[in-house]
Formats: sequence, C-alpha cells, structure tokens
Amino acid sequence: MSDDPDWALYRTLLAVLDEGSLSAAARSLGLTQPTVARHVDALEAALGADLFVRSQRGLEPTDLGQSLRSHAQIMATTAAALLRTASGTLGSVTGTVRISASDVVAVEHLPPILTLLRRDHAALVVELMLSDRVDDLLAREADIAVRMTEPTQTSLLARRLPPVELGFHAHRSYLDLRGTPANMEELAAHDLIGHDAETPALRAMVEQLPPLDRHGFALRTDSNLAQLAAIRAGFGIGLCQSAVAQRDKALVRVLPAIALHLPIWIVMHEDLKTSARFRTVFDALANGLGNMTV
Repeated sequence: MSDDPDWALYRTLLAVLDEGSLSAAARSLGLTQPTVARHVDALEAALGADLFVRSQRGLEPTDLGQSLRSHAQIMATTAAALLRTASGTLGSVTGTVRISASDVVAVEHLPPILTLLRRDHAALVVELMLSDRVDDLLAREADIAVRMTEPTQTSLLARRLPPVELGFHAHRSYLDLRGTPANMEELAAHDLIGHDAETPALRAMVEQLPPLDRHGFALRTDSNLAQLAAIRAGFGIGLCQSAVAQRDKALVRVLPAIALHLPIWIVMHEDLKTSARFRTVFDALANGLGNMTV
C-alpha cells in the first residue's frame, strides 16, 4: 500500500457502492463522472487492489470492495457527527442536532415539540431520523434518541419517562360493519392488524395477549405508522397508542380493560451532556413527551 488515501476517496467509494454506478454516484455527490472514476482509480492504486470489476453491465464490487463498505460507512457517519458537533457555538443553542425516533413518535408527537424549539432557538437546525435501532447513538448516527427499550450501555445518558399506553382500537365504520368484540376469543375472529417480523419485545408483548400471534393477523407490517393508518382507514382492529387514538373521534377503544404499557426513554451520548445545544433539545424532548396524555 502506498501513502494513506485521502478520506474523500472512501466517501466516493461508498457512494459508488450505494448507487451502483459512477454516474449515479456522481449525481449523489455533486461531482462529475470522470472525477468519480478518478477517485476510484486513485483508491485502487493506493490500496494496490481492485475494488470493482468492470464489465458491459457496469461495475461489480470485488470482495475487497464489499468488505470496505462498513468501514467507509463508519467514516461517513463519524464525519457527519463531527460536523454536527462543530456546527454550534460554545455555550449557545445553535447548530445541528440529529434526533432518532420511531415512526409514530416522529410523526405524531415530535412536530409540536420541535416547532416550539425552533421558535425559541432560531439558530437551531434539527435532523430527524426515523429508526428504532439501539446502536444509533453509539455509532453517532444520531445525537439524541427516543426509545421504547431501556438503554444498557454505560456511555449513554438516559431519562425514563412515564410509560406509553397501548390499547386495541378500530374505526367506527369497521365496528358498525363487523360488530365489537366482547372478549379476546371474539377479538381473534376479527380482521387484526399487527407486526410481521417477530422480535423479543414483540414476543413478550404477544405473550400477554393470547391467543394473538402474527399468523392470525389480516394485515402484517412492521411499521407502526402503517398499522395506525390501517386502523384509521377501517381495515380492522389493532394496537396503537391510546393518546394518539384519542385525538380522532372516529377511533373507538376496543376491550378497554386490556392495556399494554411501553417504557419510553430519552437518550444521548454522555459526551454531549455539557453542550447547551444538545442539553436543551434533550430537556425539551423529555418535557414534551413526558406531558403526553397516556
């Protein structure tokens, strides 16, 4: 291997791997196709190995090229985190904060909280990422996260909020058509909306609600937002946040005696706790989400 390659070459490599062609990578990076080709050639020369196989079908990554993807992604994530951290002025609420939250939280709860934040801090920029992955913070893909599972990493600062209540709900039009179940046995005979892929958290939830499992669902999707949309459309009966359902007069609580409670946590890396910008956003999220009606 020759001298250490410029980091920009790895950025180009990642774009080519993600986009599948030099021209698409050039568009995503705002570069010309010849420049992207020169970057790839320069990186291959520096590493002393081919990263792609050129053919009439285009570029096919070699095993080495594929193996570098995760490392290049870490570099890109770290660079983005570096820019976010450096974007603020010391002691002031300015710059960029990247927030990670589930789809329902991001759509149904965060907009009014972020609106007030922006009004109070006009120099604050928010990046909102829809994700449930626990490792977002450790990889610095996000600065602050809203999570429904307790963080276990000691390097994270976490605040637990009052739990979120889930209950069975359906649109009034569906119940008018199919009737309202009086117990779990009758519920199992209805068109149920639920998850597709099973996770340990979902399995634990289902164990509290026999005889429900994914095989009995008429609609399966891992998007909580898609499940909520299906409930609102009258597709069938599903679990959703009670606080969200209460905003829609057309949604009816089914089997109201049955409720599940999910913990909610606001989490950020402890290295950010002394920053006024990150701490302000952390506290605003904790206060706003902590005041949700459950």
